[in-house]
Amino acid sequence: MTTPIATLHETKTMNPTITQIEPNSPPSDGPLFPSTLISPEVISVLPENYTIRPLRRSDYSRGYLDVLRVLTTVGDISEEAWNKRYDWITSRNDEYYMLVVCDGADRIVGTGSLIVERKFIHELGMVGHIEDIAVEKGQQGMKLGLRIIQALDFVAANVGCYKSILDCSEANEGFYVKCGFKRAGLEMAHYY
Repeated sequence: MTTPIATLHETKTMNPTITQIEPNSPPSDGPLFPSTLISPEVISVLPENYTIRPLRRSDYSRGYLDVLRVLTTVGDISEEAWNKRYDWITSRNDEYYMLVVCDGADRIVGTGSLIVERKFIHELGMVGHIEDIAVEKGQQGMKLGLRIIQALDFVAANVGCYKSILDCSEANEGFYVKCGFKRAGLEMAHYY
């Protein structure tokens, strides 16, 4: 059974201006969101030669899906299918914030996502849903998961979310408590 966890953040910040993608624009390898939304503090404490940045279209060939396979099943996704999904996500570029951690060889070794939900409650507030935190097995124990969570939490606060939430197993609760989250209820699921 998993438990939703929520931070104590109650921040309201103006949304940054984000350029909308034109429907017929040629494919780009630009970042999924502005790099300025990544915490300078997180950048400064990464291991030497490691970087954290927004997802790019070309990350298909840098091991992004392999890192996600550490977390759950991914399936056999062709580059064409990847590009279609990437285009769909970029068309909603104020909702999806996916980032990656790369090692010194520019190989992806960690990832996480923030999905922003717009609500009517809390004065039309927004909630950040942190999802798909994954770190390559050989890179675990280097605090990369912590840095990914901190970076996503920073993005959530800076795009105007009043809180960030995530679901985790009871076995992982201690890790998320160390990241500043606290138990805030019970998750229910209906799978299809």
